[in-house]
Amino acid sequence: MKLKNSYFVTYKENVKDEEAVSGNLLVRGGFIKKNSAGVYMYLPLGFKVLKKIENIVREEMNAAASQEVLMPSLIPEDVYIASGRRHLFGSSMFAFKDRFDRNVVLGPTHEELFAVAASAHIKSYKNLPLSLYQFQTKFRDEPRPRFGVIRVREFIMKDAYTFDKDLDGLQKNYDAMVKAYIQSFNKMGLHYRIVKADTGVMGGLLSEEFQAITDIGEDTIVFCPSCDYSANLEIAKRQGCERVTPGLANQYTKLHTPNLKTIEQLCQAYNLEPKSLVKTLVYMIDEKLVAVSVCGDREVSSVKLQKHFNATSVELATPTQLADANIQMGYIGPVNCPIPLLVDEEVYSLTTMMTGANEVDMHFVNVSLLDFSPHEVADVSMVQLHDACPHCHAPLEIQKGIEVGNTFKLGDKYSKAMNLYYSDETNTLKPVIMGSYGIGLGRCMAAIVEQHHREKGIVWPIHVAPYEVGLIVVSTKDEQALSLANEMYTTLQNMKMDVMLDDRDERVGVKFNDAELIGIPFQVVFGKALQNNQVELKNMYDQSTTLVDLHDLSQTLHTLIEKQKEKRHG
Repeated sequence: MKLKNSYFVTYKENVKDEEAVSGNLLVRGGFIKKNSAGVYMYLPLGFKVLKKIENIVREEMNAAASQEVLMPSLIPEDVYIASGRRHLFGSSMFAFKDRFDRNVVLGPTHEELFAVAASAHIKSYKNLPLSLYQFQTKFRDEPRPRFGVIRVREFIMKDAYTFDKDLDGLQKNYDAMVKAYIQSFNKMGLHYRIVKADTGVMGGLLSEEFQAITDIGEDTIVFCPSCDYSANLEIAKRQGCERVTPGLANQYTKLHTPNLKTIEQLCQAYNLEPKSLVKTLVYMIDEKLVAVSVCGDREVSSVKLQKHFNATSVELATPTQLADANIQMGYIGPVNCPIPLLVDEEVYSLTTMMTGANEVDMHFVNVSLLDFSPHEVADVSMVQLHDACPHCHAPLEIQKGIEVGNTFKLGDKYSKAMNLYYSDETNTLKPVIMGSYGIGLGRCMAAIVEQHHREKGIVWPIHVAPYEVGLIVVSTKDEQALSLANEMYTTLQNMKMDVMLDDRDERVGVKFNDAELIGIPFQVVFGKALQNNQVELKNMYDQSTTLVDLHDLSQTLHTLIEKQKEKRHG
């Protein structure tokens, strides 16, 4: 690309409404432009990076023997009703009526349509296994779009689906997809972890996420540095607590605690450790109020709650809902609890404790587990830093991450819903076993920038850089420099290098700043050194600057680029 007659826009100042580093740099560098909340344009530079990411993924998907297709985005709502997912997506699904008064939606994901497509091909076990994938725009009406292209309402996803006759076949396809993901993310230069996750609205037997490690990440990852355990915080487990013999029953007393509603307030007032208190929260779980008691230093995992109750909806109860049930906000407790009670298993490691007394300005002290109302016990609290690993008991660590990919073992959930069956060797109809696999291309782009940037700009890994080489002419009034730069531009293009020529009539400082901002890995300066038939070569990976003879430049660049490609493959 020659900049003089090309679309090229950059900004000196930081963008006010972009809170993520990646969003700020991508907008400033002219890669993307916000159209509305959660909706972005991909401009020429951004589209080029997006296509490079897409091609990396496509190459690995083809290597995994998956066939590319393209599904529609405009889908009859009945498809999601048939699978039982319409109510799960709720208001996050863009829905409207067409001119024939039929209910249609913009697809948030395509499991159902792939099952329909597969049914046209799969009749018997001889038609299995099968693997299909696409790159398609998805639509989700996010309530809080944020972090640039990380949390958006319109995005491009690679989604793949595998079809097998049994779980052994699914495992083989699943392993092939995981390998393809590892190869893809390694080539993109991403640092990531594979973690167990909640299956969410996808459902199925297993979900794993590929989490790119960044401080801006929306997800929290729990992992063990001593073994291979890792999981999303929502479902992470810790070493089970040893149950102790509870204190004597009916030994508790009531304590007047005016205006002391929080764990922090109670600990300060009575010089207590948070773990010696038990807090009780009230949730509305599928239209029913449930009290959940956990140790005072823990948070409740709504995902674990949802799994425990096999619930569709889990929300903290509102003040109105509590008032209607005659429950005192801030003072509810597990003794004489007026609603169904669920107790976190860690509470069983306490001999005695302080709890709410179900009365305004009152708490109980010296409470025993024997004093609790009838209840269930389950692991429903979140793991904390340095809790013991459930596998090897070493201290757990916690990081932030951006989910760039996910893999699901769906089992027969969608095949049964969409009538996808095959005839086995005995001519018996059986449901096809499915897997689902997604990669968010925009999220990959943002995660790469979050991990690979400096103060002045992006440092793209070589496989995804918009251009590998930038030729910078110090002064376009220098006809010899401009002519030599154009000759080198043609030479490098013929060698299949991605090259950009900055032939704009701009100050050289502007050109240098723009090249660093947009992340050109190797920058060649055509300036004073041409007097000695040399050019300056800037390597942005190690930040070195060397003088290179002009006739050696093309081979030098080729060698540097190939070394970077080998490095990123590792």
